[in-house]
Amino acid sequence: MPMQEQLYERITSGSDAILVLAFIQNSILSNALSVAEIIGQNPGRGKMTLNQPNDAAGIERAVQSAIHEHWVLFLIEGIVLLILGMAAIVVPMVATIALTILIGWLFLISGIVGLGTTFWMRHAPGFWWSLISAIIGIAAGVLLLARPLTGSLSLTLLLTAFFIVEGVASIMYAIEHRNQLSGRWGWMLISGIVDLILAGIIIAGLPGTAFWALGLLVGINLLFGAVAMIGMALAARPHT
Repeated sequence: MPMQEQLYERITSGSDAILVLAFIQNSILSNALSVAEIIGQNPGRGKMTLNQPNDAAGIERAVQSAIHEHWVLFLIEGIVLLILGMAAIVVPMVATIALTILIGWLFLISGIVGLGTTFWMRHAPGFWWSLISAIIGIAAGVLLLARPLTGSLSLTLLLTAFFIVEGVASIMYAIEHRNQLSGRWGWMLISGIVDLILAGIIIAGLPGTAFWALGLLVGINLLFGAVAMIGMALAARPHT
């Protein structure tokens, strides 16, 4: 597989993976800072329950205030996500390998942290289950990082299984509750059918689809998220 190997070398040695991971990290940090600011402005909101509509309204006002104050940052983040989404759609194979490497690092880091906390709290109940979970996380991370091409196939199979389960569940739910959902049950039925069609397309094209399916779907997700972010930022900008 000379093309796949060339893409893998490009990802693991070059700036593509670094750029993708850096922007993803920037997006996560930006959202985290926004949430932290909201919580800091409303320290008493942390005890919100479903029976406290006033607290929910207060949090909603705080979110709107944060968006109005930092609409430029949200706009920049939306533009960055838009660029990343378009890049992932244009070059889905690169995005697939980059995503596989990112997930591998997440598994590895979470496994190492889990292993440390398990031994630190070794007298707590469920020690062996926590130990096995941490070891599995480390092993999965190592395998994904060592063989990202094979890992992308495994992740694609998991994605396919998710589409099948989600599609069947949506169809069954829509049929069972078609009277209660009135006109909306048809959309849920269509959503389930689309999920099954996507799963069928991926299965029919295996193993070739494993090298682009994840990257393409992530790119589409980033694109829609970027459009929503840009629209929200432009709507929140001050009118002169």
